[in-house]
Amino acid sequence: MTTTTDPLASRMRPFGTTIFAEMSALAVSTGAVNLGQGFPDTDGPPEMLAAAAEALRGGQNQYPPGPGIPALREAVAAHQRRFWGLDYDPGSEVLITAGATEAIAATILALCETGDEVICFEPYYDSYAASIALAGAVRRPVTLRPGSDGRYAFDPDELRAAFGPRTRLVLLNTPHNPTGKVFTADELALIATLCQEHDVCAVTDEVYEHLVFTDADAPHVPLATLPGMRERTLRISSAGKTFSCTGWKVGWVSGPAPLVSAVLRVKQFLTFVNAAPLQPAVAVALGLPDRYFTEFRDGMQSRRDQLLAGLTDAGFTVLPPEGTYFVTADVTALGGRDGIEFCRSLPARCGVVAVPTQVFYDDVEAGRRLVRFAFCKRPEVLAQAVDRLRRLTA
Repeated sequence: MTTTTDPLASRMRPFGTTIFAEMSALAVSTGAVNLGQGFPDTDGPPEMLAAAAEALRGGQNQYPPGPGIPALREAVAAHQRRFWGLDYDPGSEVLITAGATEAIAATILALCETGDEVICFEPYYDSYAASIALAGAVRRPVTLRPGSDGRYAFDPDELRAAFGPRTRLVLLNTPHNPTGKVFTADELALIATLCQEHDVCAVTDEVYEHLVFTDADAPHVPLATLPGMRERTLRISSAGKTFSCTGWKVGWVSGPAPLVSAVLRVKQFLTFVNAAPLQPAVAVALGLPDRYFTEFRDGMQSRRDQLLAGLTDAGFTVLPPEGTYFVTADVTALGGRDGIEFCRSLPARCGVVAVPTQVFYDDVEAGRRLVRFAFCKRPEVLAQAVDRLRRLTA
């Protein structure tokens, strides 16, 4: 077949090369410090790495069970009971996936019919929009806007108005990428109430569950812990962020058995199974003592504070994050009128790469002058980036 038109299905044509690929390529070509993509530049806990090496050498290199190895499913269930008081049956209510990205895609594909609507909060991680499009569903964004205190919030009336007769899912990311917002108890209560009033399921992306900083207004609260929500919530997380192994792509979905079964029936035709020798290692990591999780958070909070101070010195208007790997900043004071243009010029101007957050909005104007920096890097790398950013006002 020959054709002069784009062969890509029309529903996927809006999704070209991701902004992360573009900015990372720019970092390589210019030798810039890459604070664009959210991956650490250090390895995870040694106990986890040793367990992976042992599994590789010990013959655990063939297909694992479809839902994941029992040891990892049991470790996921124990971890959620330990930290969040949530009880899941590892045999029927936990599914191992190829990272949280596959978990989100498989969940939306499993639960949405063509034309169903998915409510999500913008700015949103870019795979959300693509997964909704793959399912032939329709996204209904609710915009998070920074207030006078620099914290992001949504308009409750806007959220209520987003619900309708075709609403199938609410997709909630907390702690939230890219804003660093941690949804408050009142916000979660409203979301839970509306889900129950409209008989809607919730899908929660909680990959930053262990990265809520000590100066946040509220701790992380899984939506599934609220009254009436366990039976209608699919909770998603992964090893990548908490254990600094983003390349391993080991995630999980937990929730009521009928919903998890639906996701499994789709997941099996996406990757079938994944990461056989890495699954036992993640099981080890999930069982690490509390000290690991506390030190991990404290170390990341110190790096956040280092970058916040540097960005402020460089002239950015900073919106302090309450969690995650990321900080967003307004470029208006530096003469920036468009985040994409600003980020494309930044490597040449000072040798640093950031990501424009407007690409994560349907309402582009709401994020036009905002950019995102990742601080999940070694302190010396952040120091180098800060020194370079100061050239903007030198």
